[in-house]
Amino acid sequence: MSVSHPIGAGSRTGPVLVDWRPEDKGFWSSIGKPIAKRNLWISIPALLLSFVVWMVWSVVVVNLPRVGFTYSTNELFLLASLPGLSGATLRIFYSFMVPIFGGRRWTAISTFSLAIPALGIGFATQTPDTPYWIMVVLAILCGFGGGNFASSMANINYFFPKDEKGTALGLNAGLGNLGVSVVQFVVPLVITAGVFGALGGEPLTMTKDGTSQPIWLQNAGFIWVPFILLTAVAAWFGMNDIADAKASFREQAIIFKRKHNWLMCWLYVGTFGSFIGFSAGFPMLISNQFPDANAMQYAFLGPLVGALLRPVGGWLSDKLGGAKVTLWTFAGMSLAVFGVISFLPSADSAGNFWGFLAMFMVLFALSGIGNGSTFRMIPVIFMTQHQREAGDDPQAREQASKQAAKEAGAVLGFTSAIGGYGGFFIPKSYGTSIALTGSVEGALLTFVAFYVTCIVMTWWYYARKSAEAPC
Repeated sequence: MSVSHPIGAGSRTGPVLVDWRPEDKGFWSSIGKPIAKRNLWISIPALLLSFVVWMVWSVVVVNLPRVGFTYSTNELFLLASLPGLSGATLRIFYSFMVPIFGGRRWTAISTFSLAIPALGIGFATQTPDTPYWIMVVLAILCGFGGGNFASSMANINYFFPKDEKGTALGLNAGLGNLGVSVVQFVVPLVITAGVFGALGGEPLTMTKDGTSQPIWLQNAGFIWVPFILLTAVAAWFGMNDIADAKASFREQAIIFKRKHNWLMCWLYVGTFGSFIGFSAGFPMLISNQFPDANAMQYAFLGPLVGALLRPVGGWLSDKLGGAKVTLWTFAGMSLAVFGVISFLPSADSAGNFWGFLAMFMVLFALSGIGNGSTFRMIPVIFMTQHQREAGDDPQAREQASKQAAKEAGAVLGFTSAIGGYGGFFIPKSYGTSIALTGSVEGALLTFVAFYVTCIVMTWWYYARKSAEAPC
């Protein structure tokens, strides 16, 4: 049973939606759905560009030594990992921005901010004399892209009803995650040509196998600027703010007292943390373990697979339940890591690159599915708990739905912040493991141990018959 409202009350009057009731089926079918879809389809390219900027260093660091930058291997791994650290930290703050500023305003502003590191990379990579500290600053600023994920997911969560959140959030995140694959595919192509002519600056020279060729590494940053500006304008004029979604930081801070906020943070480190960490470190890992392989020819495939399967994870969770999908995802990831280890080079073997690549494709695929399933779990957990507390009173249930949406939005953002730290720790753990033992096997075994804790946690709290919060 739902409280009656005049259907026309939700019609759009300017950028602010003063009456938004996605759980009301009549409202949703006649007014809500077209508005929600428009906001989703503008949000997706904005988020894709955010991931492009966040992960651009995963490609740039591979090319820096080839054009004369004399940074050590450890320094290069650090540059690849710093956007993950800053992006995850910014997500903590971005998690709370939509209810404060509004989804339309914040999406436009945060998308526009991506132009700052993109332009900076374009100028800094034109000379090998650029100090390392400048590269560090630019890598940190690329965290703007990582931060945007938290606010984007929190915003889209407000627009869709409970039964469609998994698919909507999966599409937003999954197609947004494609930015990782896009940047790793596009940058190796655009740096081979003077795309911007004289405006783009002079190329550097790369020598390989006795052959020299010009490289416009600055295009790794410049190429995205026009798209960033266009998308920011589209967000400003085409998206909406939801009046009911307004909340101060103090109101949202209630999530820090919610146990399931912290439990889902742990699980999301296992899914998204793995996806973004593997993505950030994959090109350098290939180059380090299999130097004869062309890292950039294959590195984009993993993020592509993971991103495309994220919506599938959301859809499967809508059908089967998020907890069940998440549980089996972690089990599969544990086995896939052992597969990766079996194909690594060792003292007795040169390793098998194709087996290594295949096992990593499985890891990326499962992490993508797990990204969708864990994010579907969050709104269901909070909606169910608030509705349970509200009882059968229609007005209490409607208010509970609004409060659940606010809390779930903040939790989606905050868990994405914690999960984003995987973008720092995974590539950094590769470097640390190699430095200490000469192999990445120690880092990989640590991942398995973590996945086992995720399996136990998912089963106990969410998947077993008498679970506290079945979802």
